[in-house]
Amino acid sequence: MTTSNNPAVDESVRAELGRLRDSIDNIDAAVVHMLAERFKCTQQVGHLKANHHLPPSDPQREVQQIARLRGLAESAKLDPAFAEKFLNFIIAEVIQHHVTIADQNGE
Repeated sequence: MTTSNNPAVDESVRAELGRLRDSIDNIDAAVVHMLAERFKCTQQVGHLKANHHLPPSDPQREVQQIARLRGLAESAKLDPAFAEKFLNFIIAEVIQHHVTIADQNGE
């Protein structure tokens, strides 16, 4: 049962829930826009790599990025394992984009 349909829920609770959900929606929008910007940059990296015959993946950079993100997560009181899973998901997508770009460039 949702709180919006439950008349027993105090109006102040509904208002606070609405305020928090509005904040979550704003944060989600910001995350999407930040990811879009990140992928614009990684697409440029993919083209640079393809044009200079560099491999789509850079395992050493990936290890460094994961370690850096885990540290940031710890500082932000976010589960580092979750942050690592999230970054690994993004890295896999970026590598796939780089492979596609390289294939399009005849690599």
